[in-house]
Amino acid sequence: MKIIGIIPARYQSSRFPGKPLVNILDKPLVIHVCEKVEAALGKENTYVATDDKRIADKVNEYGYQTIMTSSEALTGTDRIWEAAQQVKADIYVNVQGDEPMINPADILTIIEQKKLHPELVINGMYPLSEDEDPADVNIPKVLVNKDNSLIYMSRLPIPGMKAPKKEMPTYLKQVCIYAFNYQELKLYGETQAKTEYEKYEDIEILRFFDLGIAIKMVMTSKVSLAVDNPPDVAKVEAAMLSENQNAN
Repeated sequence: MKIIGIIPARYQSSRFPGKPLVNILDKPLVIHVCEKVEAALGKENTYVATDDKRIADKVNEYGYQTIMTSSEALTGTDRIWEAAQQVKADIYVNVQGDEPMINPADILTIIEQKKLHPELVINGMYPLSEDEDPADVNIPKVLVNKDNSLIYMSRLPIPGMKAPKKEMPTYLKQVCIYAFNYQELKLYGETQAKTEYEKYEDIEILRFFDLGIAIKMVMTSKVSLAVDNPPDVAKVEAAMLSENQNAN
């Protein structure tokens, strides 16, 4: 069974242009993520899908493989679909390109669940921390049933509450590791437009939801800090240094 990890990376970003190449502890952000995928799947199964030569050149400089995609991709998963048409595999793992502290063990957990449930799209989740606000629209919240099948994902706090209660629900947030097969990606990519709920929420996995493809959410070991904006660089560097010190 061939399993590959693909990191979608684009240079143009409204919030942080050139983000994949920003240095985090003297190494490009995208390379940190490559190393985490490599730890899980091996260097030969680690790819970066990009539409920008600057990113491709830097990735190749570090010995990783690139797949050139168009600049028209609507989402990271659309970019993975373009890549899947060039590199065939049984399972494609989409790993968010802005989370350099992602746990390789979580990538393997997602893969194992995909092997057990080949008919389902697999995605990660983790409880919100006490200092995270469920009303923060930058955090997609996850609602699952007792089998951890996705009921819905929203930027609003879900489950909602009709009136304040003493006991708060356990809010879960999305962890951006996904596993798909070729046919699932084909259905996704050939839609060539954002679907109804995906369009309103701006959460790309909701296209599978809209298309009637079942999604299983899997609890990960931790949640990784993301680099969304330039100020996040210092926060992530501090967290990485702290993690390295604790490991030693």
